Amino acid sequence: MKIKVSKFVPLLALLAACAAQGQDGGTVNAICSTDQPWCERAAQEFTRATGIKVLQSHKATGEAAAQLRAEAANPKTDIWWGGTGDPFLQAAELGLLQAYRPDYINDLQSWSVRQYAMTQNMVGGFYTSAIGFGWNTELLKKKNLPEPKCWADLIKPEYKGDIEISHPASSGTAYTILAGLVQLMGEEPAFDYMKKLHRNISNYTRSGQAQAPNVAKGEVAIGVSFIFGFDGWRHNKYPVKTTAPCEGTSYEVGGIAMVKGQRNKEAAKRYYDWLMSPQGQAIGAQVNSLQVPANKTFKLDPRIPLLDNVRLIKYDFEKYGKAAERKRLLERWTREIESLPR
Repeated sequence: MKIKVSKFVPLLALLAACAAQGQDGGTVNAICSTDQPWCERAAQEFTRATGIKVLQSHKATGEAAAQLRAEAANPKTDIWWGGTGDPFLQAAELGLLQAYRPDYINDLQSWSVRQYAMTQNMVGGFYTSAIGFGWNTELLKKKNLPEPKCWADLIKPEYKGDIEISHPASSGTAYTILAGLVQLMGEEPAFDYMKKLHRNISNYTRSGQAQAPNVAKGEVAIGVSFIFGFDGWRHNKYPVKTTAPCEGTSYEVGGIAMVKGQRNKEAAKRYYDWLMSPQGQAIGAQVNSLQVPANKTFKLDPRIPLLDNVRLIKYDFEKYGKAAERKRLLERWTREIESLPR
């Protein structure tokens, strides 16, 4: 049986055109590293508003950065957003990100604009929040434990097995804590402190988003993470209280970035711009992610914990955002802290 190729040429051309259209404007491949409800709602609302399909995975920032490194020769991701900014800065340094400076830069907070300037426009500041403590008031009362107020409190023997924190190798939150303690105390005192803290840790979780629900549900008494996460549960009537440590604390500027070699440039740009718009930024509070958003042109949800009364350290994003410094600190932490018995 002979087939006339000419009959199939229009069909092949149509399929090729459809594939090109889908690649250029109909789909965007994303990694989201902020709270999963925000990731999911944002993708749904963007698709509803634009018709562009979002193929999005949820990964901790350390895991997301590792994926981009693995895909560097053949990128499958178009845009990465949410989660602590240090891994974004390291990805920029490694040449994994694509520069993009939005036209609405003047609508953004100064700390967001600084991230663009510091990275030659490869990383934007998406939101900010400070590291602090959250605790389950009922569980502390049951255990007859005082409420922690300072870093110094967490290493007291009475808190043994009652504190949860994330793992710095996979969690950008934990790396922000690690780098913050080094800057607050000095490196040697900080590592001495973390050795003592290690004795009281019940579990090092993969993600820094685990502490808030675990504290709220009474699975652990005290968590160390970003304050906004605990406050979301507190506002939902869970027995949770929060504080920023009295000595001072580190903070994040969450990231957003285009991936170098992205396949769906126009769709990625539209998703990026929508995420940074008042509509996209407001979704955080709608799903109880109470970070301070980068866009300053809309009214904030009153539940968002502002940083006015928090003693913030002068966090050196440029130094501690470098891949070599992160690698050095993580290797030392693994060697000197993780290997210790608890």
